[in-house]
Amino acid sequence: VCAVCLPERPRIWGLNDSKKLSEKKRERLFGEICALAAEYHIVIVEPAIIDQKNIYAATQDAMQQIVDAFVRKDGVLTDAMPLPACTLPCEPLIKGDMKSVSIAAASILAKVTRDRYMTELDERYPGYGFAKHKGYGTKAHYAAIRELGASPVHRPSFLRKMH
Repeated sequence: VCAVCLPERPRIWGLNDSKKLSEKKRERLFGEICALAAEYHIVIVEPAIIDQKNIYAATQDAMQQIVDAFVRKDGVLTDAMPLPACTLPCEPLIKGDMKSVSIAAASILAKVTRDRYMTELDERYPGYGFAKHKGYGTKAHYAAIRELGASPVHRPSFLRKMH
């Protein structure tokens, strides 16, 4: 989960929803965003927390952690998700990564961070293909779990979707 505070008129060319960018472009933009951002925060939510709370509540909690960590706090824009505990003005924008450069920038930092983490997990737990499928439920991912069993980083709630 990530949030970014950019200057009023950021000069970052090619900024877009992370899902619409190539990995190479996301990696390039990651450095530019970090260098230009007035402030940014990234929180990685552990699998056990996601299973304990559910992914929606765990994401909301991480987002609130980030809001609380920010020094600059005029208001909050989110990518569609409301933050009931937020005491600042908060506007959830549907398709926010297409409407706000800050949300688009945050989506890129979050995606690159997650992809890098998946590459680390691929080295730690070879055979699962984390670097390739990035933890998504592909046929190859499910096949690896059936062959090798679950790794310590697989969430039981994810594994239930296999059946």
